[in-house]
Amino acid sequence: METFADYILSEKDFIKKLEITYYLQKKKKIFFDNSVILKAEIARLFIETMKLDVDENLVLTACLLYACKKNIMSHDLDKIKRYALDGAEYLAELGFSKRFCKICSEVNRYQGNIEREKESDILELVDNFGGLVLDRPERKGFPIDEALNLIENRNLKGKTNRYLEKFKEFMYLKEGVAA
Repeated sequence: METFADYILSEKDFIKKLEITYYLQKKKKIFFDNSVILKAEIARLFIETMKLDVDENLVLTACLLYACKKNIMSHDLDKIKRYALDGAEYLAELGFSKRFCKICSEVNRYQGNIEREKESDILELVDNFGGLVLDRPERKGFPIDEALNLIENRNLKGKTNRYLEKFKEFMYLKEGVAA
């Protein structure tokens, strides 16, 4: 019997993958909004432009689903810190592998995993970047150069992300600005 994980991972067309996620959101009330689509598109362009040696289909699927248990109305810091882990547990119920769930749970550093998956580093960058450049109710989105500076010197300060320099290079390349 095919699981939801098998179904969405077997779909290689990005637009159809978005539609599948949209219908899952309607049926199961998972978190899925325009910010998810933006982050997945940034990941897709980053992987393709920089010719990263990762499974693009796996990363894009993870981008669409890692925040599935995110509650945008939550002011509870514990819930905010747990949404990725809660999402990974839910994704396991849908038939996703332990590795896929680990990738999704590592989008942030709250779980303290030392041996991070390379795909998790991509999720971490697009999640941070998307969160900074998009407008929020309490603030306007940051300009791209400022967002990159905040990622490097605040959000990931003292942490290793194997793709940070490539991501900065990618963003400057897309913006036509010298690094």
